[in-house]
Amino acid sequence: MPSVAEWTQLTIFLGGVVSAGGKLKETGTEHWNSPNTGATNETGFTARPGSSRNNIGATFDPGVYGYWWTSTENSTENAWYQSMSFNSTTVSGYHYFKELGKYIRCIKD
Repeated sequence: MPSVAEWTQLTIFLGGVVSAGGKLKETGTEHWNSPNTGATNETGFTARPGSSRNNIGATFDPGVYGYWWTSTENSTENAWYQSMSFNSTTVSGYHYFKELGKYIRCIKD
């Protein structure tokens, strides 16, 4: 699972956090809500949105956001994740409770 540093390296390579999301997102609106702003998937990453699961098991945000955990902890209870949205080309980082459900992307060393 990539760390925040590895996500940062990827987003810098792709032109920065403001444009990297578009280059990572799957094109079209089969999975992403419209308008799926700036999606080109030129990297082949094919980032898709998905629901996030909260601490009581309820899911939310299908088609709106994609969330990917990183291996970087913020505290014993929190870890960092990266987020992309249907209406933006940005990749954003946040930290939240580890008990929440988000995607994991594996990397090969």
